[in-house]
Amino acid sequence: MKKGDGVYNLVVIGAGTAGLVTAAGSVGLGARVALIERHKMGGDCLNFGCVPSKALISSARLLHRMRHAEAWGIANAEPTFEFADVFAKMRAARGQLAPLDSRERFESLGVDVFAGEATFLSPNELEVGGQKLRARSFIIASGSRAVVPEIIGASRVPYFTNETIFDELKEKPGSLIVLGGGPIGCELGQMFRRLGVEVTLLNKTPRILGKEDPEVSDFMRERLEAEGIRVLTDVKLDGAEEKSGRITLRFGGKSVSGDVLLVAAGRRPNVENLNLQKAGVTFTKKGITVDDHLQTTQPGIYAIGDILGQLQFTHVADYHARIAIRNTLVPFSFMRQKVDYSVVPWCTYLDPEVATVGLTETAAKKKDVAYDLIVQEMQQVDRAVLERAETGFARVLVRQGSDEVIGATIVGEHAGELIQEFTLAMKHRIGLKQIATTIYAYPTFASLILKSAERFNKKRLTPRAQKITSWLYRRARK
Repeated sequence: MKKGDGVYNLVVIGAGTAGLVTAAGSVGLGARVALIERHKMGGDCLNFGCVPSKALISSARLLHRMRHAEAWGIANAEPTFEFADVFAKMRAARGQLAPLDSRERFESLGVDVFAGEATFLSPNELEVGGQKLRARSFIIASGSRAVVPEIIGASRVPYFTNETIFDELKEKPGSLIVLGGGPIGCELGQMFRRLGVEVTLLNKTPRILGKEDPEVSDFMRERLEAEGIRVLTDVKLDGAEEKSGRITLRFGGKSVSGDVLLVAAGRRPNVENLNLQKAGVTFTKKGITVDDHLQTTQPGIYAIGDILGQLQFTHVADYHARIAIRNTLVPFSFMRQKVDYSVVPWCTYLDPEVATVGLTETAAKKKDVAYDLIVQEMQQVDRAVLERAETGFARVLVRQGSDEVIGATIVGEHAGELIQEFTLAMKHRIGLKQIATTIYAYPTFASLILKSAERFNKKRLTPRAQKITSWLYRRARK
């Protein structure tokens, strides 16, 4: 059948993670699939998000270690490098991954790929580039974009976002203002500081990394400030201007100036231009409304990924896609899968990394969940000491009176990898007692998990229990 003719099983709008996984999975099961992308294949993660940022963070981490090499018995050294070369290597690494998300690959899989803006004509039909497409089901995975505060947009000062800075920043700035103290702002702020840029980070709330517990965000603020980043919180902008090539932001009678402005003030779902009203799909500025099966208010139309306006992570988009594949395939509603957000990990790739799954202590208090807290310092993990990476800790929440893990935060080297152990434990209800009886290889960073479990066991050793064990030992000596 000619491309675009007839009826598709599935038309997917958006070729980011959510859309790509859905298209590849469905066509692999035998579906006739159309995929629409208005910009770049691979979406935010490949082009403007996880991939380029982590490549640059890797380079910046190496520079930092070279400057502090004496910790390994090697003389500290100020590295010689070209700013442009570091960015070129990032683009080369991104280029290695790009073929997996390319139009050519998806067409080779049997997906019909269309370039352009998708606009619904009815619940059963949409248009892209003058071509009308009909389908049994539609998947809206059009993603999100950077939020630009009104005062910045109205001032017309030049600025970058994560969507432009990786490809449009042509030379090293002397100074950088980062507007936003969330994961993106903090990660890129630390990265640029390590590349030799003077960085000022502004956050509108009292704490950076506001989703984390105060103990975590305060700890990371101290780390950033120790590296020479100026961190200002409770900032409410009241003016912005550019003069003589310098950008100045004003707030509360104060001001900061820099050569370059990076706006990292959050994300906004791309709900505009889809003509969702014609499709009968309910939405707000915060995202599209869906049920537990990810179906919108119009049967047969699903929404997944960042377009929902919550949990905007690549791994959640992947999770959504797998549910959407099933739910658009099965013939009966009772066979459809529901989403479950009870165990969702996330990681901020600072140095040290910050990774969380489940409830933070702050969230547990808000929800009135009774808990016990176990804190394990990274400096008591032998491998961390040997690797000169003893900065950090684990905070583990267990349901009060049990060993059930209901949340965990790890700050430290490889925190993003280590949090997966707690994720698995929570998902499959593996308690700390079972973890404490597990043999771990030595020496490993994963021993942090084992030590957390052992610390839980020690807390259970009440004075009464200790009296009993002491009596047993005395009795054995007689």
